[in-house]
Amino acid sequence: RVQLAESGGGSVQAGQSLRLSCAVSGNTRTTFCMGWFRQAPGKDREAVASISTTGGTIYYGDSVKGRFTVSHEVDKNTLYLQMNNLKPEDTAIYYCSAGTLCRSERGITAWGQGTQVTVSS
Repeated sequence: RVQLAESGGGSVQAGQSLRLSCAVSGNTRTTFCMGWFRQAPGKDREAVASISTTGGTIYYGDSVKGRFTVSHEVDKNTLYLQMNNLKPEDTAIYYCSAGTLCRSERGITAWGQGTQVTVSS
């Protein structure tokens, strides 16, 4: 079983940056991708970004393209989400995820506990 633990959330002003980290542990033999989802109050959870375990396939949601960067440091077994030029609409709880298809909740087999990101205008 895969365990995920996020860190790095917080409160910033619009235009600033944050980096989220996700420590990955456990049995990752059947994990093909890892990524990030977010859920804002009153909204459905949405896929933000994901990366295949080989690093060959990267996905970004339309709302974050050009501002967010997902990466995986294999030696540290840690997933990152670098978020630049943050906007108030990025305010949400961000969840680290792992699974077989990381653009859809249906493909996720492990979730982190979530970390709050708040962006003020």
